[in-house]
Amino acid sequence: MTKVAAIDCGTNSIRLLIAESKPGGGLIDIERRTEIVRLGQGVDAAGEFHPDALKRTFAVVDTYASLINGAGVPPERIHFVATSATRDAGNRDEFFDGIRQRLGVTPDVISGDTEARLSFTGALSRVEPEAEPVLVIDVGGGSTEFIVGSAASRMHSAISLDIGSVRLTERFLKVSPPAPDDLDRAAGYVDQLLDGAGVDFGSMGSWIGVAGTATQLAGVYLELAEYDRDRVHGTTIPLAEVHRLLDRLAGLTVEQIRALPSMHPNRADVITGGTLILARVAARLHVPDLIISESDILDGIALALLS
Repeated sequence: MTKVAAIDCGTNSIRLLIAESKPGGGLIDIERRTEIVRLGQGVDAAGEFHPDALKRTFAVVDTYASLINGAGVPPERIHFVATSATRDAGNRDEFFDGIRQRLGVTPDVISGDTEARLSFTGALSRVEPEAEPVLVIDVGGGSTEFIVGSAASRMHSAISLDIGSVRLTERFLKVSPPAPDDLDRAAGYVDQLLDGAGVDFGSMGSWIGVAGTATQLAGVYLELAEYDRDRVHGTTIPLAEVHRLLDRLAGLTVEQIRALPSMHPNRADVITGGTLILARVAARLHVPDLIISESDILDGIALALLS
């Protein structure tokens, strides 16, 4: 069977999926990894990658390169996608050179529209929403994608907004727990961008959340003793619970959040910001639940490689 390797490098995390084609269509996972490297550290303020952020990222890519080589994936079947932080960084050539040296491929800095299409395809590859239109949301570190489409994986529209868990935390939520005024200012900023997004949130029939903020929030909601991808996938969180989870996280220090059994330690300082974004979207929706999907842009990249 054909093997492929998909890498998604965002503002906060870098993720790997090595997969092969399933008879009749779809994917069989061989290896799936997520590492928090905070590549976007300070990019919003300084306009370029911090040397420490590049060092952390390259160390993880060295590990990923070993896994990819061990699985026998050829370079032409590797797609390295870079998103929000890389679009904003002035010294991205240094980043490109480091990735080429380690993987033999050049990062593909995709547009927000392409990122949205891949996320939507990936999300619906293993989730079947009951009502349409379907809203898929991907809260990243530097940006958030809003994709509207149908259950048949047809995307109708997409928009990428410059609100993400890292960006929001660095701008507004600099202490923990955050002060109520800071939370209000962050919420106001998110609301302003959502109001101008052109998305008819009230008409959505289903809501699917993908990637780290949504999946980590599901782990907290389920009170998992440790993170369990199989249990998280397909979890439904009532909208009222999204707001209660924000209230809970906003009342904790980073150390207390990090101590939650299912929490990735390197996501603890930005999960409140990411949850705030989800809560402001939830306030505009009339669907009963947020559906959590562990299939996302990685699955979309891998499926595109196989096709």
